[in-house]
Amino acid sequence: MTDLPPRRSDELLRAAIGHLQLAGVPQPRVDAELLLAHVLGTSRGRAQALALVGRDLPLPVAARYRELVLRRGLREPLQHLTGHAGFRRIELAVGPGVFVPRPETEVLVEHVLRALPEGGRVVDLGTGSGAIALSIADERPDADVLGVERSPEAFAWADGNRARLGVANARIVPGDLADAAPEWDGSVDVVVSNPPYVPDGMVPRDPEVERFDPPAALYGGPDGLDPMRAVVATAERLLKPGGLLAVEHGEEQGEPTRALLGDGWHDAATHPDLTGRDRVTTARFR
Repeated sequence: MTDLPPRRSDELLRAAIGHLQLAGVPQPRVDAELLLAHVLGTSRGRAQALALVGRDLPLPVAARYRELVLRRGLREPLQHLTGHAGFRRIELAVGPGVFVPRPETEVLVEHVLRALPEGGRVVDLGTGSGAIALSIADERPDADVLGVERSPEAFAWADGNRARLGVANARIVPGDLADAAPEWDGSVDVVVSNPPYVPDGMVPRDPEVERFDPPAALYGGPDGLDPMRAVVATAERLLKPGGLLAVEHGEEQGEPTRALLGDGWHDAATHPDLTGRDRVTTARFR
């Protein structure tokens, strides 16, 4: 992109699309347009319109755009470059040190919302950016939602998101999912978690995941299910009779996840994500 005229938005956009395509970015046009919108401080549609008429960009804006496109070509996540990620109805601040929320996790939240009684209590184990806890609190202002996060970096992102979104019915607290919220033992309606579930020896397909997501948010032991075992044990302590456990896992982990549930569990089922892959398992306790 270095031999382009310095300011023409249409030429910069075409070059950006070509650069990202050569770099193997899955949606090069989408990402190039979103980055252009980001540096312009406008919508994607407005950025498209400016490029269509070949509007000149201020030199600092054009330079910033080139920088971000080059970083995206190195497969730095788009969300790290823009500083935010959309999730259901909310927008979260994200960046280095926190797992970028994925669209498939929205299905997990949907299962929680369907099961959550009026005024119910929810605990999100390993909340990361706060995506699950804060989206539930946003869509169910009657609920009492607690997000628990061990990583200091991720906790800072999650608590910042809570403050920025202003969801008064959610709290984010530091802590390990294995001993979370003892004050709520036996009184929780839903325990939800998207724990690390990649087996230690497996390399993630996407460079964005392998290079930029925190390893502690990805890897879950030899079979990927060590954190899931802790989630199940904590759910048995926290849930009231009839309470729901809802967890996300890898597409091949539905049956192994159900196998972790002992005699106290019933109605265990595995559900597909938006692409038809097994992604969420739910079960009732006692």
